[in-house]
Amino acid sequence: MRLSFQTIFSVILLFGLTNSCAFANTVFEVNSPTGKISVLINEANNVLSYSLLKEGKELITSSQISILSSGARLKVKGSKINSQNSTWQPVWGQFSEIDNQYNELVLDLDIEGIQAKLYVRVFNEGLGFRYTLDGYNEGTEAELYCEYNLSQKDILYFPAGEGVPLGPITIKELSSIDKAPKLVMPMVVENSENTFLSLLESDLYSSPEFGVINFNFNKNKNTLVSSNKTKLKGTFTTTPWRVILVNDKVGDLVTNTMPLNLATPNQLEDTSWIKPGKTLWDWRVHGYKAEDGFTYGIDTKSYMRFIDFAAEKGIEYFLIDDFWFTKATSGHLEITENLDIEKVSAYAKTKDVKLILYYDRHKGDFGDDNLFPYYKSLGMSGIKYGFMGSKVLFTRNAIEKSAENHLLVDFHDGPVPFTGIERTLPNAITKEYCHAQQDSRRAFTPETFIKMALINAVQGPLDMNNGNFSLVDINNGNRQKGPRKTHSYFSTVASEVARTLIIHSGLVCIPDAPEAYAKKADLFEFIEKMPVGKWDDSKVLHAKIGEYISTARRHGDDWFVGSVYNQKGGALDINLEFLKENQMYDATFYEDTKDTHCETNPEAYQIRKFIVKKGDILNIKMAPGGGHAIWIRPVIN
Repeated sequence: MRLSFQTIFSVILLFGLTNSCAFANTVFEVNSPTGKISVLINEANNVLSYSLLKEGKELITSSQISILSSGARLKVKGSKINSQNSTWQPVWGQFSEIDNQYNELVLDLDIEGIQAKLYVRVFNEGLGFRYTLDGYNEGTEAELYCEYNLSQKDILYFPAGEGVPLGPITIKELSSIDKAPKLVMPMVVENSENTFLSLLESDLYSSPEFGVINFNFNKNKNTLVSSNKTKLKGTFTTTPWRVILVNDKVGDLVTNTMPLNLATPNQLEDTSWIKPGKTLWDWRVHGYKAEDGFTYGIDTKSYMRFIDFAAEKGIEYFLIDDFWFTKATSGHLEITENLDIEKVSAYAKTKDVKLILYYDRHKGDFGDDNLFPYYKSLGMSGIKYGFMGSKVLFTRNAIEKSAENHLLVDFHDGPVPFTGIERTLPNAITKEYCHAQQDSRRAFTPETFIKMALINAVQGPLDMNNGNFSLVDINNGNRQKGPRKTHSYFSTVASEVARTLIIHSGLVCIPDAPEAYAKKADLFEFIEKMPVGKWDDSKVLHAKIGEYISTARRHGDDWFVGSVYNQKGGALDINLEFLKENQMYDATFYEDTKDTHCETNPEAYQIRKFIVKKGDILNIKMAPGGGHAIWIRPVIN
């Protein structure tokens, strides 16, 4: 029976005979608001499965989903449909306003006496589903199980920590591997129907006991599977959302707001203290020698120089990384002998520069109950927390404790992806769910950057530390924390500028010395003028995994565009269709020259200025491993 007043939901009863025994299937259908995406939920033999279609073509064929053990039998007791069409304003992000429009099927289930609901929420750009369970015994085992029956021709990509993202690899190729590599979210799928999918999760905040989603390949069923097990507490639980993004272009996965819409809304009453922004960073500058003879280190004088430059250029933060303390015990830190952290904090306050301070437990455990209030007492505005890895409950608690003490938090070193957490707890400003430039250097190339910008970035904000200007000095090994192998860092300064825009983050960490930026002040202008985290609009103009990406972001009437290319170099046409009618704009180009090359001549750049208008098409050329940035603002008469 299809509801005649809408095409968003239908229930179909299928009857037949097998060996003279009757059987019945019940199929529930729910469509996206535009009708482009359809999800079929099939109940047969007390088991649920789903199918995903786009414009009538199957993207995921019948795939089992369940919440208790695979043998648990269920009954569908009832169903209803909900619809939503609203907007909300994030505290910070890629958009100043987000549309939340979907149709939702809710199934009431009885799973061997346990009352459950399955929510299937279908947006115009994908779907999410989650379970709730009620009336079970403490310790009941739950398994959030989901199959993804993709086409054998579909091409897959996965993050790989600080390594090069995995892929391209087809389902058929994956099935032939004896021992499959670790498959983590977000999976990006290039579908054989010229559609891009991403498989991930949202709102782990609500149910940290399930842990981070993981994937494996089930050779017996020849399908990808995500399966997370836990023992339930209390008498009621909600699972994370299993999320499938659906977009026509790979770049649109990065700006897809569905995971944010599925996340728990903001839990902080006062967010006025949460300020996204740019930060200088000391870690990669150790050993840098300025022309006046000063050498940067972990000391008070170095940090004051950073603060002076930040104040001069309007950079909101200065981040102090590891080795500022030498030992930790309960409630006590031993500060390195050349650093007066309280003096630095007081000086930063006079300059209106906020400080972020690193912490990990390699030197002992200060104790988290004491840590966050202590950082607040020092006058810190944020904490960079390292080496706690994929500990979900710890991560959630640390974000909450940070918020209680008005601290931003940036997780590093293999952190929990926690997609959507920046909506729920917006002080979770960024995370290193990627390869952060000069760290291990075993993976960083122009191609890897582009892959991470289109794969890792789907899960949310990244702290990637782009924006090095003294590339020759770094490649020559003139830094204490430089590349492990000299002359292995392939980029151009124009590309470095563009990357600071392309990678979405609430904290854009720029890693070079103040003097390096001062020497190229005309190029640094793009970073200086670029706002962070307070975007009104964001869009990926061009993208191809491993080859190129071009991103445009708007703040007020100003647009900022950043593009990068792989080591082949190339050109892209930027159509300024997104500008306003009947308005002329000043455009400043920050670009490679004809002689720029990521290996042999990385610091060559030029700056040009033009008048542009809506509909102009700009042909921008990028050197091998190079990039291009544009600052566009209305002409002031």
